Amino acid sequence: MLRTWTITAALALGLAAPALAQTAAPPLPAPALDDNSPPQAFIDAAMKAIAVGHLGEAQEAIERAESRALDRSVKPSLAGQPSQQPLVQQLSQARQALSAGDKLQAVQLLQAAAANPSAKAD
Repeated sequence: MLRTWTITAALALGLAAPALAQTAAPPLPAPALDDNSPPQAFIDAAMKAIAVGHLGEAQEAIERAESRALDRSVKPSLAGQPSQQPLVQQLSQARQALSAGDKLQAVQLLQAAAANPSAKAD
């Protein structure tokens, strides 16, 4: 009985260990830009990364552009509400399109975001 339990436990742990090890995704490759670059720089980097098939790098660049665009002052009571800024919404939609595998739509949304004057602000 003890031997059966030991073998069962060892098999369960052996099968569970790889699954547990795979729960943390590796970090996405970062674009070669300063973290304080304006959103426009990250948008350009995302479009270039998509063009050469580096989709992980493109996703990271879009996320960083979103983060830079979200630098704003808001009342503490409104901090939990999603931003309604057009640039942030365009970047969010581009990230979602890329995640869905729609590279063309992602690029079109990134082009629209690049044309937004807020993208050029530092």
